[in-house]
Amino acid sequence: MHRQRSRIATALILILLGVWFLIIQISPAVREWTYNSVSWPLSVIGVGVVLLLVSLVTWTPGLLVPACVVGGIGGLLYWQNATGNWESWAYAWALIPGFVGVGVILSGLLEGKLRGALVGGGWLIMISLAVFGIFGSFLGGSAIISQYWPIVLIVFGLILLVGAFFRPRRPL
Repeated sequence: MHRQRSRIATALILILLGVWFLIIQISPAVREWTYNSVSWPLSVIGVGVVLLLVSLVTWTPGLLVPACVVGGIGGLLYWQNATGNWESWAYAWALIPGFVGVGVILSGLLEGKLRGALVGGGWLIMISLAVFGIFGSFLGGSAIISQYWPIVLIVFGLILLVGAFFRPRRPL
C-alpha cells in the first residue's frame, strides 16, 4: 500500500508540474507573470503547495516535511526579493531546520503521533530560532534580534533543565 501511495504521489507531482509548465509555454501572460522579477519566488512556494496537496490527497504524511522546507524557502526568497535584502541569507538559512520541524509536526498530526512529533519538531524549531538569532545578531540582522537573541538561549536552557528534573528515570 505504501509503495502504491508513493507511486501515486510521484505521478501527481509530475502531472501537476507538467500542466504548470505547459500553461507557461502556451500562455504569454502566465509566462510573463511567472518570470517577472517580483513573482518568481511564488513558483517555489507553489512547488511546496503542490507537495502539500499531494501529501494530503494520497495520505502520504512524509511529504509534508519537504513541502514545508520548499514552501519555507520560497517564503524566504519572496521576502528577500521584495525587500532586496539578499544579504540576510547569511543567517536566514538557519530557519531551514525550523521548516523541517514544522513538517515533522504536521506529519505527526496526520499519522496520529502528535506527541512525539511535537517534541521532535519543537526541538528543531527551537534550535533553528536559536541559530537564526545568533547568526542574525552577528551578521546584520535586525536590532531586535541582535539585542534579544540571548533570551532564546535562556529559554532553551530552561527547557533542558526542566526536562532533566521531570523526565522519568530509565533503568541502566
